[in-house]
Amino acid sequence: METSVLTYIEGRIAFVILNRPEKRNALSPETVQELMRAFSKMEQDPEVKVVVLKAEGEVFCAGADLDYLRQMQDFSWEENLADSQRLKSLFSQIYEFPKVVIAQIQGHALAGGFGLVTVCDFAFATSEVKFGYTEVKIGFVPALVSVFLSEQIGLAVATELLLSGNLITASKAAELALITAEVSSELLEKKTIDFAQQLISGNSTFSMQETKRLLRSLGEQSRHEALDRAAEANARARSHEDCVKGITAFLSKTKPEW
Repeated sequence: METSVLTYIEGRIAFVILNRPEKRNALSPETVQELMRAFSKMEQDPEVKVVVLKAEGEVFCAGADLDYLRQMQDFSWEENLADSQRLKSLFSQIYEFPKVVIAQIQGHALAGGFGLVTVCDFAFATSEVKFGYTEVKIGFVPALVSVFLSEQIGLAVATELLLSGNLITASKAAELALITAEVSSELLEKKTIDFAQQLISGNSTFSMQETKRLLRSLGEQSRHEALDRAAEANARARSHEDCVKGITAFLSKTKPEW
């Protein structure tokens, strides 16, 4: 059976690859679980010093699998909450991962896909890539990512991005420090690998790990409490009439009337 996440190790770099190009690498429950297993495996491998998260196809990640979200509108509160907590666990796992994680972004990263980028330590994207926390446009709530985003870039800018739902360019994302750099498509892979090799050859494994652990410990308790509230908000939003309307409109390629 074809897996939705591929992995391989080359040198001291582990590659974790989203492999649902026909679904724009949307985050289905299976994909979330496979990502968590892949990162757990790379954490335990002593030879791995840096992880590169990348994707097959033209889109890096379009966010939540909307077909699955439509199914979940009929789920119970407990089922919705459990699913939301799984996504929370994935984002937290990557954000607090003891090794460096670099996103290599070859195509658009939207909603939860932009959330994946947000929780990585570094990110390189091609000039053509568009980013956006677009949840509000389909009646959903960007709950989980709001916690990480506000911690990373501040509440004011996070509020603008999350409430507008507007798309931004790679150059704007770099200006806001949401990605490390904008590069040409021809140089994306080379730039990512060169940067990973620079960290591997030039930096102490212990020092990077302890530095990241220290940074993530700052505000850790309040972040975890906020994530619990965000998971509940995420679960509530799935059965709200606006979310039902928005997802139905999106899947039928029509514009919802708000």
